[in-house]
Amino acid sequence: MTFFKTTLFAVLTALSLGAWAQEATIRKNLAERLPNLPKIDEISKTPMPGLFEVRFNGTDLFYTDAQGNFLLQGSLIDTRSRVDLTEQRVNKLTAIAFADLPIKDAFTIVRGNGKRKMAVFEDPNCGYCKRFERDLAKIDNVTVHLFLYPILGADSAEKSRNIWCAKDKGKAWNDWMLEDITPAEAKCDTAPLQRNVEFGRKARITGTPTIIFADGSRVPGAIPADRIEKFLTEAKP
Repeated sequence: MTFFKTTLFAVLTALSLGAWAQEATIRKNLAERLPNLPKIDEISKTPMPGLFEVRFNGTDLFYTDAQGNFLLQGSLIDTRSRVDLTEQRVNKLTAIAFADLPIKDAFTIVRGNGKRKMAVFEDPNCGYCKRFERDLAKIDNVTVHLFLYPILGADSAEKSRNIWCAKDKGKAWNDWMLEDITPAEAKCDTAPLQRNVEFGRKARITGTPTIIFADGSRVPGAIPADRIEKFLTEAKP
């Protein structure tokens, strides 16, 4: 048994040293040959033999060979399972734990029994958000935590303030997004809106709408009602 353990340890050590040396080679060659590349966060093997993932800026993915002789950007697709492995990996990297969301800085809209949960970061001047809201209005039995995320300009900040400070935030929001009824002038403490922007920057939320489901999965952009339903059904906290 002692001999087996010693041998196993030696094998694992050799494999670890080999992986480290390979990663060092890739880092060295890419840094020397492409000095303008961002700092590499991580290098890891992919399911494709001989292909390595090179991660920059938290969630930017490139691929290279074992020597760093070639670098490419694009989607790695498993043709057997018909899965976009790059998309799957990015989704994992950008996931936000639902429990980490600052719910106190959002207002809540409940439809039906509200059992299913989701959160959305939206700018009131975002055309895609308006399209998304029309589809979201078709969804029942859901609780939506709405984070006002004014990133498109001064008017976005003003509309967000008026909605946030309204007596009925949900109504003011729906009136504007679904009926084009401009929110009435209102004033109150808007620190939550600034915190939303700060949170979004840290979480790399760069566009609206950005949707967070109960399992932490993040979906950027407007998606139709059938896809919202699919995500809500599949999301398990």
